Amino acid sequence: MSEQTGSTRPQTSGGTRPNVVVILADDLGFSDIGCYGSEISTPNLDRLADRGVRMTQFYNTARCTPARASLLTGLHPHQTGIGVLVGDDRPLGYAGRLSEANATMAEVLRGAGYATLMAGKWHLTPSTDEPDGAWPLERGFDRFHGILCGSATYYHPYSMHHEDEPVTDFDEDFYLTADLGEAAAQQISDHVAAQPDVPFFQYLAFTAPHWPLHAPEDEIAAQQGKYDVGWDAIREARHAKQKALGIVAEDSVLSERDPQVPAWVDTADTAWQSKRMEVYAAQVATMDKAIGSVLSVLESSGQLDNTIVMFLSDNGGCAEEMPWMWADENPRLQKSIPARTPEGARVRVGNDPRTVPGPRDTFASYGVGWANASNTPFREYKHWVHEGGIATPMVVHWPAGLPAGTLDHTPHHLPDVMATVLEATGAGYPTVRDGHPVPPIEGQSMLTDLRGEPTPGEQTLCFEHEGNAAIRRGRWKLVQKYGQGWELYDLSVDRTEATSVAREHPEVVLDLIAAWREWADRVGVIDRAQVLAAQPRRASSFVTTGLRSVRKK
Repeated sequence: MSEQTGSTRPQTSGGTRPNVVVILADDLGFSDIGCYGSEISTPNLDRLADRGVRMTQFYNTARCTPARASLLTGLHPHQTGIGVLVGDDRPLGYAGRLSEANATMAEVLRGAGYATLMAGKWHLTPSTDEPDGAWPLERGFDRFHGILCGSATYYHPYSMHHEDEPVTDFDEDFYLTADLGEAAAQQISDHVAAQPDVPFFQYLAFTAPHWPLHAPEDEIAAQQGKYDVGWDAIREARHAKQKALGIVAEDSVLSERDPQVPAWVDTADTAWQSKRMEVYAAQVATMDKAIGSVLSVLESSGQLDNTIVMFLSDNGGCAEEMPWMWADENPRLQKSIPARTPEGARVRVGNDPRTVPGPRDTFASYGVGWANASNTPFREYKHWVHEGGIATPMVVHWPAGLPAGTLDHTPHHLPDVMATVLEATGAGYPTVRDGHPVPPIEGQSMLTDLRGEPTPGEQTLCFEHEGNAAIRRGRWKLVQKYGQGWELYDLSVDRTEATSVAREHPEVVLDLIAAWREWADRVGVIDRAQVLAAQPRRASSFVTTGLRSVRKK
């Protein structure tokens, strides 16, 4: 497959190479798990945090597909061919498919003698019917069970595959999140039984809690009444808990409620609004239980202590809204949204009190007000590169190599995951893949910081998605929404990005703009106006990032 550079020695306490488990949530906000401030019960993730390291300033790339591409390659999304989503928009836009010139983490670790296992969402190629060179088994994984598309019903998902074979028949009690956890646990169990001395890499990529709002009835019932207090009270409670946990500073200020969102006391249909968040919380709680299935196998097989477990989200909480409609009456809907359930019931799409979320004949999201709560204490959401769009919980658990119960406040981003895995496993990084030169990885290993040891210098972190741009260097963050002016924030005192100080520090602004543009040119960022000209179909998606009215009438 490739030529590899020299390996470093594995950084373990016992001399054996660690297993690697990377767990990725989908559309999970910064405060949505217990150990980052949430009221949602996530005991398995909390246990990992208590025995591992929580990172408070780790960043993703603001959107699902680019995040997956960056995580698996150690590169910025634009270098992988996926600057926005899947779908070929060349010659003006991006290829929209994982490039043959990139090496995935699975390919790198398999080349170093690891078994490579995957369960979950792939979403790195537009081809979901026929292998095209960019399916999991073609990009380094020995095993695969999951969906190839970006989103689907949790009860009978589209593009579900076991290895390369489509799965179209589902039991009555099938639920995707639980199924993925069971599949990942089984893959590990099978491998350990057959090859106990061979280390493994497990990539578990949930679709939860990405819309649609689907969850088992008993899990929803467990959340009943918790959100009747409304999003304002939830934001305040989460922020207070974050201060107590040390996730944010004691003098941290909660961002203002999104100006598009009314105060809870002024909100219409509060019972329905509460139900939306109950289902979302049930999705998160169910994901935690699925993670527990994997941890149980690791523990019972004696593998947990020497396994690096990383948990993070692909972007911030999602404020996408859906207009109400019948799925079978709208030709614009993708095939991942079924027109009817297997039982023949029509599927109701959209955010409206006529659609009470949870059952299989619904397809809805939880909306801006609750996304604002998910991203406590920050503002903005998925799509944008303000803190609410790119800040993620990041838990790293490795008893054999890291301290327990600590916090790491060092800024890091997705390309650093590959660099960290390389250092920990001693795997070499390829220079060539199938005759194509492989770009050098963009990240830096996080191991020194995770161990609480001083790191010289500071890393400059750059971001771009849909024309939204940001650069962070030390305490300074320069950020802009597409088509708007640059804002400058001193994150050491204003991490919620409340007050821009661009006018007070013009020299910092100019220096960071120059650095961002140099980065953008180097990694292949394409001008947003040019990308939009190439993809009118995505510009007219039925899902919007705006707010439909939730005010009392």
